[in-house]
Amino acid sequence: MIEMSLQQSESVALRHRSPGRQSRSVAVYSLLAALMIITPLLVFVPAVLFHCAIRNGRRAAWATALFAIGIGALYIVAVPDPAAVRNMAWSSLAGVSLSVILPSLAVLPLVERAEKFGRVLVALLLGSAVGLAVTELASRALLAFSPFAAQVAEVQRSNVQFVQFYRTNGVTPENLRMIERWASFNTFLLPAFLLLMLSFVFILSLLMLGRLKVWRELAAARGDNETLGAYLFRNFSLPDWLLFAFIIGGLTPLASGMLQKVAANTLAVVAFLYVLQGLAIFRFLLVAMGAGFAGTMLGWLLLAFLTLTGVGPLLLGLAGLFDPFFDFRRFKKRKDDSHESHSD
Repeated sequence: MIEMSLQQSESVALRHRSPGRQSRSVAVYSLLAALMIITPLLVFVPAVLFHCAIRNGRRAAWATALFAIGIGALYIVAVPDPAAVRNMAWSSLAGVSLSVILPSLAVLPLVERAEKFGRVLVALLLGSAVGLAVTELASRALLAFSPFAAQVAEVQRSNVQFVQFYRTNGVTPENLRMIERWASFNTFLLPAFLLLMLSFVFILSLLMLGRLKVWRELAAARGDNETLGAYLFRNFSLPDWLLFAFIIGGLTPLASGMLQKVAANTLAVVAFLYVLQGLAIFRFLLVAMGAGFAGTMLGWLLLAFLTLTGVGPLLLGLAGLFDPFFDFRRFKKRKDDSHESHSD
């Protein structure tokens, strides 16, 4: 009965809070989110919004987001910068708003229902891809400025310096050509790299949410052990339909032009997600076997060695790719599987 009422309500606020307390809470969350937007702490902005929604409701989370964006805009207006720098600042604020904040707000119902980690992450990344595209189009239309072109130019400058470093250090022409080829991939796969960086923002925030007191209180209110462990890394599992995206991305060599670029970037993102799922399987097996501290450290050291040889990512990717068929985590979970003493 408790679970039904939580799912049907506008939010999952755990207890009634007076309007005054909610207003003060929204103000604090807004200042915290605004501070994170303009600093490297951006990675935890989704966690702030998730936490606010669970404590105060979705409307409070939306209000927090709007106030935080407004504070960020005031900061840009207050700081005197050249036009080019200001355009980049506005584009960055728009990018954060549309590719981080808005997707986080959009998936609040999924988070409140404790949907699977992988499903929430994929939904966030799809929203981020749309947000980045809208940011690019809006920046061109309103500011006559292309943030993507600016990033491409920066990557190309870095590639030139990278190649020049190896050229001046006596690298053989054959190896130099290989380095130049790999450097060109940085530009070709830049959209994928941007999404991968955003994926870390969402992953870290979801992992943090799963460790916070408010999430434990929500799980206790529902009396649901699965809710408690929903955002532990070892339970990360991608939706089965993502296999089709992997297959489509695998057609990259057969495509050309823009279609090839889209397919290649899709393949890069999906391949990374399957490696991540393989890593979650590895973590789950360590916990399921009761490896303990020594066994866990030995397992991670072995994986690190395999990664240095290039074999580790391949094995993890294959494990993640074939998990929908073999369900490597089908073994009975330990009773304390969602207990926080097992760090992720």
